[in-house]
Amino acid sequence: MRRCDLWHKTVRVALIWATAQVSLFFVLTWHSPRKHAVSMMAAGLFLLWCVLGGWLIWRYRHRFAALVQRWRWRWQVKFVLLCTLFALIEEAVTTSMTNLAPVFGVRIGEAYITASTNYLDVVLGHSVVVFVPMFVCWAWMLSRWAFAPRQVMVLFGCTGTLAEAGSFGWHNLLGWGFWLLVYGLMVYLPAYALRADAGSRPPRRKHFVMAVLLPFLFAAPVAGIVGWLHPVKVHFGVQ
Repeated sequence: MRRCDLWHKTVRVALIWATAQVSLFFVLTWHSPRKHAVSMMAAGLFLLWCVLGGWLIWRYRHRFAALVQRWRWRWQVKFVLLCTLFALIEEAVTTSMTNLAPVFGVRIGEAYITASTNYLDVVLGHSVVVFVPMFVCWAWMLSRWAFAPRQVMVLFGCTGTLAEAGSFGWHNLLGWGFWLLVYGLMVYLPAYALRADAGSRPPRRKHFVMAVLLPFLFAAPVAGIVGWLHPVKVHFGVQ
């Protein structure tokens, strides 16, 4: 119970921290139209994906799990496909925010939170294409160790935070709560729905560290190809 309480509290603290940070960013950028547009895009992502999406995921997790359990595919395949689906939904929100730049007071291209206004370019050339190997990594880890759904959420959120910090500046570590929710919600519901199929061995302390870092190893070949094909990458921020 203590271990579950710890992960639950981590998610709650992440939500509080992200709310405070998004609100502060909104206020501090008030007199800079370009940066303020980015703050509104970030707020839109936070409200639609993290708050509304997170509530829907939590509210309907039991029904979703019952539905997924009826599918006759291997559970690892279901896990990877479902995580990919949620990643595609998240990127649909971010790309929509980027395309709403005129609504936020600037021209398209002046402020953005995705690498492109083209959804297919974003998911196939920058983001989801790199996430898929990470989901494969988690499917493998869940076949060996019984990570709880909240643990999967927090650990993949940590991976996402490190990815953002390494790619776009270490100041992104300050946004750990925001990134934990953005990335963690991609994997929480699939992990919850398929938790009965996970491995039986409880993870040890070293496995938690490995769970944060090993997805990078799985994604490295794809990330290398993507980086070669698309040398200019922007996921979140202002150029």
